[in-house]
Amino acid sequence: MKLASLKHGRDGRLVVVSDDLAWCVDASPVAETLQAALDDWAHAEPKLRALKENLLHGSVPKERFHERECASPLPRAFQWADGSAYVNHVELVRKARGAEMPESFWTDPLMYQGGSDAFLGPRDPIPLGDEAWGCDFEAEIAVVVDDVKQGASPAEAGAAIRLVMLVNDVSLRNLIPNELAKGFGFFNAKPSSAFSPVAVTPDALGDAWKDGKLHLPLLSTLNGKPFGKPNAGQEMTFDFPTLIAHAAKTRPLCAGSIIGSGTVSNRDPDGSPGRPVSEGGLGYSCIAELRTVETIRAGKPVTPFLKYGDRVEIEVLDAKGHSIFGRIEQEVVPL
Repeated sequence: MKLASLKHGRDGRLVVVSDDLAWCVDASPVAETLQAALDDWAHAEPKLRALKENLLHGSVPKERFHERECASPLPRAFQWADGSAYVNHVELVRKARGAEMPESFWTDPLMYQGGSDAFLGPRDPIPLGDEAWGCDFEAEIAVVVDDVKQGASPAEAGAAIRLVMLVNDVSLRNLIPNELAKGFGFFNAKPSSAFSPVAVTPDALGDAWKDGKLHLPLLSTLNGKPFGKPNAGQEMTFDFPTLIAHAAKTRPLCAGSIIGSGTVSNRDPDGSPGRPVSEGGLGYSCIAELRTVETIRAGKPVTPFLKYGDRVEIEVLDAKGHSIFGRIEQEVVPL
């Protein structure tokens, strides 16, 4: 089942979307918003699935589905906690700023709490106050959970996964070092993120969803040119059940909480940091990782961070080449 929130008020208008992303049906008879559906998932889910079947058989009024009319599936959320499950990415980015990576990063998930009160829509521009801040995109996978009790096991946490989405976790790289140096974490360096037009139930992903991971390439382009295509199911050191359990270690998570994977990252088969797509590699899911590889190879980074007018696209395709979540497509604009 695929769900989306068309732009309407603060929290959007919930619709059930056809598998081919061509049509949708108003879900307000079941729940006005996605958050309302998640708050009562046991009762809402079967009714939403019935709407999906009615949409498939043409027995309910339908409307054309346009991704440009979408807010993020949850336009705002009670919780947005982003992990860093691809330790290869963490190692490379820390190396770029001269920071050693503790061994514990391979056994204990890294996570930060992001701002969740004002997500960008999947086709909304990225408002940037100053190009000198070093604006970067980060292509990621995220899940939306039901209520998770404090101290939940990974198995219990995995059972609470309700939806899967894509993320552009925007980062302002040049603000990060000074913020981290204060010893109190990110804040200004992490502006509003954007999520895919559609959120998908795990069962709708078929064999691509297994072991608490999405086993498909995450495709990103920069100004129309392929930038990255790493497989989100490979080299994911911590699966989603582990990330969720980590987030719930000292607190419960409420229905509608979003947990991110962190930037998807694959090494080359020979163990090297990876090569650009233009050189036959899998590329990268953020500019910072490419800049680190450029520094390793040539002694300095060459690729600039995002400038006004730059366009980023993030998408996942199924085995037939059809978009699963719709496409995040954003342009950087002056604030």
